[in-house]
Amino acid sequence: MPRLAPLCLLAACLGSAVQAADPLPVEIVTATAVLPLRTYALTGEIAARDEIAAAFPVAGRLIEVLVREGDRVAAGDVLARLDPVQQQQALRSAEAGLASAQADETQAQGDFTRLDALFERGATTRAERDAAEDSLKAAAGALARAQAELEQAQKALRDTTLSAPQEATIIDRLAEDGQVVGAAQPVFDLALGGDMEAVFDVPEVLLTKSIGAATVTLHTLNEPDDIFTGTIREVSPLVASDTGTVAVKVAIPNPPARLDLGEAVRGEVSFEAEGEVVQLPWQALSAIGDAPAVWRLTPEGNVDLVPVTIDSFATQYLTVSDGLSPGDRIVGQGAQLLFPGRNVIDVNTLSAEEGE
Repeated sequence: MPRLAPLCLLAACLGSAVQAADPLPVEIVTATAVLPLRTYALTGEIAARDEIAAAFPVAGRLIEVLVREGDRVAAGDVLARLDPVQQQQALRSAEAGLASAQADETQAQGDFTRLDALFERGATTRAERDAAEDSLKAAAGALARAQAELEQAQKALRDTTLSAPQEATIIDRLAEDGQVVGAAQPVFDLALGGDMEAVFDVPEVLLTKSIGAATVTLHTLNEPDDIFTGTIREVSPLVASDTGTVAVKVAIPNPPARLDLGEAVRGEVSFEAEGEVVQLPWQALSAIGDAPAVWRLTPEGNVDLVPVTIDSFATQYLTVSDGLSPGDRIVGQGAQLLFPGRNVIDVNTLSAEEGE
């Protein structure tokens, strides 16, 4: 019996060799050239398409602030008022000055009319008549200045009331009752009209090509299932020195009614990048050490392990930017069972032969 053991071992080894020589059924896929689709997802903020700062043209102390953030206002609605005491006093002074100038002009006109008539009859000298004419011109000039001062005082009084220039939404309230504000100091930030856009700070390295007027899929962080779309309308030519990002503005043609200014929004955009890559199912991926590789079929029906450069991963497939050519036959399912030089057969071919 002991002499039988070596014979059994030899038979087992011969059987294993025969099995190893049989082609291993695996899935064979053809490497396909595609243009890589880049998808970027970033978080931004909803903003008004057109914004302005509302300010008083004169300095003063606020006595009324009538609106708050989020309020919608119509054209001409009063937003805030300054204490008008100084302007009212200036207006009364200008009105008194105008009345005095009107009286002086009336008196000068009467004097000139009288002396002009006397001069025509030879009852006075030309010098007296000319002096009266000069006085009339001076009085007329003083009257014009008084009228201008009155108009200026009236405008200054009107300027103590801040009104909405057109239909708008209050984005930010920058001052409160009792606060002293300077001329042209912003008191409110206004969003004009109802047009909205999403603003994203995009890393400069992602903008490797012109993305044009690409369509962007949007949703708010609070309602991720409510999808709406926008179109890229502006890419800033400037890079923020502190963040290395570029401002990208996405127009939203029909903003959902639920959308609020300042709300956080998520945006996704996809576009074809430059240069072709090879697309494979993710099951084809193997490795040489820590480097990615795939099994490529030779004309003799054997496989070689080929190093590759991965371009990107997706749910069902991966793309390879270097190491393969379109048309290469690659092992998909079954790649984990292979070794260099292993003879394989396409499982689809085997199934077709068995069906005949």
